[in-house]
Amino acid sequence: MRLWVYVARRVVLAVPVLIGVLTVLFVVFSALPAPQLVCTFGATGGQSTPCTSEIPCPQDPNQLCPNPAYQSGVNALGLNQPIYVQWFIYIGNALTFHWGTVAQGSAIGTGLEQNGLPGLAGHSVSGLIGTVLPYSLELLLLTFAFTLLVVVPVHRRAIANPGGAADRLAHALTLPGYGLTLVILGPVVLFAAWTGLGGAGASSPICGAPFTVFLDFWGSWPGPGCKPLYGTTNLGPLGWPNWLYLGYQSSPTGFPTVDAALHGNGWLALDTVLRMVLPALVLTFIAVAVVFRYVRFPPFEREELGFLRTARARGLPESAGVRRLAGRSALAEVISGVAPALVMVLGMLPLVELLFNLWGVGSLFGYSVMGDSNDWDLGVMYGTILTCTLLVLVVSVTMDVLRAYLNPQFRVERFHHPPADPADSVRSRRLQDAFVSA
Repeated sequence: MRLWVYVARRVVLAVPVLIGVLTVLFVVFSALPAPQLVCTFGATGGQSTPCTSEIPCPQDPNQLCPNPAYQSGVNALGLNQPIYVQWFIYIGNALTFHWGTVAQGSAIGTGLEQNGLPGLAGHSVSGLIGTVLPYSLELLLLTFAFTLLVVVPVHRRAIANPGGAADRLAHALTLPGYGLTLVILGPVVLFAAWTGLGGAGASSPICGAPFTVFLDFWGSWPGPGCKPLYGTTNLGPLGWPNWLYLGYQSSPTGFPTVDAALHGNGWLALDTVLRMVLPALVLTFIAVAVVFRYVRFPPFEREELGFLRTARARGLPESAGVRRLAGRSALAEVISGVAPALVMVLGMLPLVELLFNLWGVGSLFGYSVMGDSNDWDLGVMYGTILTCTLLVLVVSVTMDVLRAYLNPQFRVERFHHPPADPADSVRSRRLQDAFVSA
């Protein structure tokens, strides 16, 4: 099967999955009272008036009249239409990033100044998520870079030597990764870090007093006033650089490390990376366990190993072509575990980002459920869930395509279901030919 045909099929198969997830969310949110839906998803421009169905009458404030802003929101969401019409409107809004606005009384709406969170009531949810998503993407990229550095060499050795040291190491990394929760691991890592650097109250070697060493790896940015990294010019009234609005919205790309480098702050760019190392290592602990659990015994590893042994028995040298084929096959199998690991990592992201005070979609989700249930920010909850769903779908499709590129027989097996006997499968014949010809 041609690669582009496989890509097209894989993309088409992702569409019903997305629609299914959106439909589940539609069912959940449709159970909410109409005023709550209109307040969250029908309000625009920071207006609070759509949140109530009645307001004081202009002529007589002692009397209540229908609220035209509320009725406008009802019409926009189709709440006065049949359920299937509401579903189509909902799908259209979801796919065009109309995800509602930040609630007035939520933690995100009122702000959490001690955590560097300004009041964002009335802001577009999709715009807010778009601002902080690059922070999470950088953290995820660093996490999976660490994961591949561990998994790929161990996995290759485990294929070549079943039951050997690498195979036992894979088991050892898998079990605690599932059994040790981040509620325990995260605080232990933080405690070890500040203890190793002189204690939480020690003076920062980077920013100096009154900054403590704890603030050197807690938060996405150093605090305002860290002159060694921010300098003394081009600073805003709050002490942040002009390109770092309110300490969280960077420009021009939105990616903190990239923006710091683009503005000539090389040490600040390095600082943003170092601030992600500890949380990335915590998430790597989970990702490595998932990948090893998912790919440790793929169904055709023994086939490849059998062909290698056959080639050795015939006295054929292990040429560069054979090594490359084996390496590509092993890498393809590791890639197949990335999407399941991403699902697990995203589930842990709110805890890690809140624990390390990092900006990102995980922190937004955590802030959205702070306080009493009446103060929860439903729009931010919905937006972060949908963002993570889209991210998993994109990564899943990308990893499948990359796996098919590295191992062309995967796309043949994926859609054509070869015979159970490996000797009769197309993949087995081609692999055998490759090993023998090498």
